[in-house]
Amino acid sequence: MAHGIERGRPTGSPGPAGTRTLTVAALDPVPVFREGLNVLISKTPGLQWAGHAASHHASLQLCEQLRPNIVILDSGFDPHCHLVRLLRDGDPTLVVVVLVRDAHRTPQFLSTAATAGAHATVPRTAEPRRLAEAIRRAHIDRRYTDPALAALTARPKRQSSAEGTDPGQRQQMPLSRREYQVLQLVAEGLENSAIAKTLFLSVETVRTHVKSILRKLSARDRTHAVTKAFRSGILIPRPEESTAPSADGAVTAPPPQHTPPAAPPAAAAVRPTTPGAGGVTA
Repeated sequence: MAHGIERGRPTGSPGPAGTRTLTVAALDPVPVFREGLNVLISKTPGLQWAGHAASHHASLQLCEQLRPNIVILDSGFDPHCHLVRLLRDGDPTLVVVVLVRDAHRTPQFLSTAATAGAHATVPRTAEPRRLAEAIRRAHIDRRYTDPALAALTARPKRQSSAEGTDPGQRQQMPLSRREYQVLQLVAEGLENSAIAKTLFLSVETVRTHVKSILRKLSARDRTHAVTKAFRSGILIPRPEESTAPSADGAVTAPPPQHTPPAAPPAAAAVRPTTPGAGGVTA
C-alpha cells in the first residue's frame, strides 16, 4: 500500500449494457465520511470504488498510481483549491467533484474552485442521490453546480477591505507538483531519506527539491518553510485537527504529537486495511 493510500476492492454495480464503468476515489480526511462514500459508490450502477487518500501527498500519489476517472474532494481538505489545480495539471482528463462545506458556500470559493479546474460543486450535506447525479452530470457535461449553490455562482463578487480572507482568496500555488509532495512530507516530519523512499526518488533529488522549496518560499530552513506554507495557505491542517466541531458538525481530533512545534500538523496518513494494496509500504 502506498503511503496514505487505500486501494478499493473491485466492488460496484455494473452499468447498463455497453456503458463504461467509472472508477471513483475519495480525498477526504474523515474516515466515517469516506466509508459512506464507499457504500454509495459501490451501490450505484456504473460506478466503482477505486480507493481513498487522507493527505494531499497521498491524494497526488493515489491519482498517479490508480488513475481514477473521478475524485470526490472535501472543500475543508483543500480550501484554497491548490490540490484541485495540481490534480488537474497531472491528469487533464480527471473529473473533480468538490463537496462544499457551509463555511465555503461563497461566490469567491466557487469561483476559485472552477478556475482551479473543478468540474462540479455539491453541498457536503447533499442527499446521496443528488451526489450520484452530480457525479454522472460532471462526467458527461464536464460542468455541474448543485441547485443549492447555483445562486452563488451568479452573484457578483463584493469588494471589501476584508478581501483575501475568504477561503478561496489566497496566493497562487508557487510550487511544482513534486515540490508540493515533498513539502507535505517535510511537514509530516520525514527526513530526506524517508521522503526519497516514499516518492521513489534519490536522496539527492529530494535535496534539490527542498532547496527549490526554500528558495521559492524565501525560507531559512525546512521548519521555516513549513511555517510559511501554513500561514500562506499552501499547506493546511486537517479539518478535524481542531478541538471545535467542523462546519458540517463533525467532531474533530487533536493534532498528532510528531509534528514539528513550529507549524500546524499536516494531514496524517491512513494505515492500510487491505494487505498488499498498491504494492508499496508506508
